[in-house]
Formats: sequence, C-alpha cells, structure tokens
Amino acid sequence: MKQRRIGNVDVSAIGLGGMPMSIQGRKDRATSIATVHAALDAGVTFIDTADAYHLDADGVGHNESLIAEALASYGGDTSGIFVATKGGLLHNDNGPWATNGHPDYLKAAAKASAARLGVERIDLYQFHRPDPAVPYAESLGALRELFDEGLIRHIGISNANVPQIREAVSVLGHSLVSVQNQFSPAFRSSGVELEECVVHELAFLPWSPLGGIRGAADLADRFEVFGEVAAEYGVSPQQITLAWELHLSHLVIPIPGASRPQSIVDSAQAADLVLAPETVARLSAA
Repeated sequence: MKQRRIGNVDVSAIGLGGMPMSIQGRKDRATSIATVHAALDAGVTFIDTADAYHLDADGVGHNESLIAEALASYGGDTSGIFVATKGGLLHNDNGPWATNGHPDYLKAAAKASAARLGVERIDLYQFHRPDPAVPYAESLGALRELFDEGLIRHIGISNANVPQIREAVSVLGHSLVSVQNQFSPAFRSSGVELEECVVHELAFLPWSPLGGIRGAADLADRFEVFGEVAAEYGVSPQQITLAWELHLSHLVIPIPGASRPQSIVDSAQAADLVLAPETVARLSAA
C-alpha cells in the first residue's frame, strides 16, 4: 500500500479505526480480530484506538486490549505496525461522554494504555478532546512530560479547532505530529483545520471519514455524485470517498472504522485509486 508520514514514520495511506469493534453494535471478538488481521493482510500498518472505546460493562480499554490481542495472534510480522491511542475522553453508554484533561489523569491514562497495548513506548498518543475545565496548555503539558520521559514517541491532538492547533504547536513544538478531527463528505467544516495542518506540516487524520454512512447505497443516495463517480471507476462509493480525501493533501490519512473484514479490505484499496483532477474538483463541489 502507498505510504504517508506521521512524524518521522511511514504508515499506510489508509488506517484502521478500532472504535466500531468495541462500542454499541459491535461484532463478536473473533470477528473483530479477523478484521484486524484482514487489515494487516491488506497492507494497513496504522491502527487507531482509544481507552474510551468500550462499553460501560467492559471497563476502560476494551479496544486497546482487543488490538493488542489481534496483533499478538497475527501470523506475520507486526513489528512495523504503528498503533495510536488516545486519552482524556470518558465513555458513557447513554451519553454524553465526559472529558478529563487534568494532567495527572492524562499521565496515568497513558501509562495504563501502554500496559494494555503491551508496549513500553506508545507510537502516537493523542489528547482525545479538549476539557473546558482545564486550560488546554496544561493538558498538553502532561503529554509533553510523557514524551520527554520516553513513554510517547509522538504526540497528537484530536477534535481541536484552529486556535487550539496553534497553541499545541507553541506548547509541543516538533513533538506534535498530527490532528485527528471529524471530516467526510457529510462533515466538511473541519476543512479549516486541515488548512492549518498544511501550514504546520501536521498529519491530518479524518475520523468517521465515510460520514458514519453504513452502506454504499446510503452514501450514493445522500451524495449522488459519489455514487456516480464510483460507477464510472467501477469501485465502491466508500473507495471513492477515501480516495477523494487522500487527494486533498499529502497530509491526509483517513482512518475508516470497521467491524468486518470485508469493510477494511474494500477501504484499503482506496490508497491505490488515482482520481483525475477534474473528478476531485467535482467531488469537492458536491
């Protein structure tokens, strides 16, 4: 699979989002592990998880433990797999989820995540969501301490606006390598954050890059042009959507969530799909 950069590491241009494997509506554990294995077989080397991806009955960290189990049980070499996780968001089955950006909490959460993942050093640790009760710089400072201690290889932020990206650059310097925000055909308002990432050469990681749309037919119905282009190229609308996002900038690395092997295998093929410039413009105008 084609590669892109997060910090000083090359990763697959399409990542795997682990969230659907651990929250409401998830498949059985065997299917989830098979999904991770299918992603690796398809060339995916970047997996995104979080300690908040679980059901209340599970306790914190279900998805981190699941990813660790899937990697450990894979028959091939996993030494080059780049695993990102997040802290600072607290799951609630009935919603809304809460935030906790207190430095002591974040430092403890990162250490617990490393233990569940079975690593001494987390490839990418991301502040999951700003906490209105805690100054942003204080939360980021906790991650910088963990970076300096060697527990974190790279630092990322998530669900951040432009001023917060600028503040993170000021506080974290070159240890900051990525921004993970919602972005899809249905949610384009974070395009301004993508533009800010271009200014600072930060990887932009769209979460829910397919807009939370479950089926190809639904995607085609909501955004007819994506369905039309998919038919023209002979691929799924999901592939067209991910390829469009990849064409927006060399810094974009979508992380579609998946809970079935077939889904991630299809998504992974978007990395090699080349769209004509006029096609990208047509999709962008949709």
